[in-house]
Amino acid sequence: MSEQDNKGGGHITAGMSDREQVEKTADRLRDELLLTLEELDRRRERATDVRYQVRHAIEKNRDVLIQAGGVAVVLAVVGLGYSWWRSRHREELLWKHRAQAVRRAWEHPDRVASRADERPVGIELGRKLVLIFVSTLATALAKRAVQSLVPPSEQQQAPEGKKLLGPRFLQTPAHA
Repeated sequence: MSEQDNKGGGHITAGMSDREQVEKTADRLRDELLLTLEELDRRRERATDVRYQVRHAIEKNRDVLIQAGGVAVVLAVVGLGYSWWRSRHREELLWKHRAQAVRRAWEHPDRVASRADERPVGIELGRKLVLIFVSTLATALAKRAVQSLVPPSEQQQAPEGKKLLGPRFLQTPAHA
């Protein structure tokens, strides 16, 4: 066995000294590092380039965008058609609504403007429960917002160790 085979060198570096091999390896590593840095710089530029990102997103989602555009056009055409039809039949619809109002007034003269009794009880109950819940929630949120914005007054804060007497809105420190 030769000395080159013991060092693990191959026929590529057979005629080179150790220094030349190290320099060749360093050059190769330097070239790879430069290529990696160039690739990272290219990716950074693409990541911050808005035009490239938009163009890439459009190319990637072209089918979805075409379908969404088609749906938007169809909805616009249907809306325009409905408004055109309604404007053409406005007088007819107005007379129809008036006839219904006269019929309701004739059948129930005590509730001329109301249709509440025509709805099922479950729907009316559900509507009222939702209104109660929403108004309670809005009141609680408003109270909390006001309490967080307005600092408590000195009278309402009890010193440590003293109990407050009376209703909450008239709380005064207890005197022993």
